[in-house]
Amino acid sequence: MTENLHPVRRVSVGDRSADIDEELAPIIEVIWRLGLTTWTCCQNAGESNADWPEQLPHMAPVIAAQVGWAYIDFPLNDGLAFLTALAQAGPRDAFYLRMTHWAAPDSWNVSARPMDRATFDQQRESQFELRLLLVRFPSYDRAEMLRRLTAYEAGSLTPPGPIDRSSMIPSHSAH
Repeated sequence: MTENLHPVRRVSVGDRSADIDEELAPIIEVIWRLGLTTWTCCQNAGESNADWPEQLPHMAPVIAAQVGWAYIDFPLNDGLAFLTALAQAGPRDAFYLRMTHWAAPDSWNVSARPMDRATFDQQRESQFELRLLLVRFPSYDRAEMLRRLTAYEAGSLTPPGPIDRSSMIPSHSAH
């Protein structure tokens, strides 16, 4: 097992228990209480991967861009359920736009990652399948994520409504 760069907190829900980066621990705890599975997470990928460019110099700009960004990855359907919970438990505001619109400021990077079964058994023929949903988000969204997940868990959903796109309109004057 690798040493964790970030301080951790033990999270236990039912028969699941793991040491989770402390800034993500409350979020992972609610996700697990909702019955969803997570695979890995990190509260600041840029910090965790800061030494990569020593061995892989081409990764320097990628790692620099990950500073201040967290991630959680899920089995595909659980990741989709996570995003649905966040969307249903809050307004369609700037947070919602970051989750859903690729051109929003600080937009989340959500990607399905194809995996080749041969990666785990090199004697097998290659066969790709979609299994993982990787959700990357700015660390400053953690508080709103926790608020929305807690509201969703309590059944406090926000009725559908118009999307407020004002966060995507550049400000031309400061008043």
